Amino acid sequence: MIKNLVRGFGALSLTLVPLLSSPAAQAASAAQVAEVTTLADAVGLVKVTEEDRTGYTRSSFKHWNSGDDAGDGCNTRAEVLIAEAVVAPTVEASCKLTGGTWRSYYDGQEVTSAGSLDIDHMVPLAEAWDSGASAWTAVRREAYANDQGSTVSLVAVTARTNRQKSDQDPADWMPPSPEAQCRYVGEWVATKLRWDLTADDRELQALKVYAEGPCEDTIVRYTPVV
Repeated sequence: MIKNLVRGFGALSLTLVPLLSSPAAQAASAAQVAEVTTLADAVGLVKVTEEDRTGYTRSSFKHWNSGDDAGDGCNTRAEVLIAEAVVAPTVEASCKLTGGTWRSYYDGQEVTSAGSLDIDHMVPLAEAWDSGASAWTAVRREAYANDQGSTVSLVAVTARTNRQKSDQDPADWMPPSPEAQCRYVGEWVATKLRWDLTADDRELQALKVYAEGPCEDTIVRYTPVV
């Protein structure tokens, strides 16, 4: 529920929390301060390179793993669903979720079955590979694919919209709900900056159109993963 409430700020406030993988990492992260900037300035911070998908396989990013709480019996997918529920589901044995209500912000649809939802990687795995993740270690790719240290890296949305999006960037796909688009662009850019991912020319130009036009008031907050 807390995560869902944070998301409710939408396009005007995008809050990302540091990835916490150990007590030592938590202590180090406590001193970190989130970067806060306008969408236009955030877009300007994204490095531009050509994309290369050579060697990509989805299995290069291990997911879903045991999640943030290895003792709760739930994997990352289930933990995200629990966190984002508008009405909390009942968590049964083996982390089976029953009941619950979610709102898929890409299309504004209310969903009452966890099985009807996909957990979307805000920046798709293939796009991340193109944008720098091909050079990462397997451990870092797993951390990326299961990133609950950010409120925007993973999002529960209708399976239909997630599969329409596929591995496309904002030059080729945007959420069908107009009200979602500024939030989406802000979250996309925040995720790229959080993980130090690049953009190609077409992607950057599409981001600039939104940043300099309808989404000029969007504020982006992000904490880089080190």
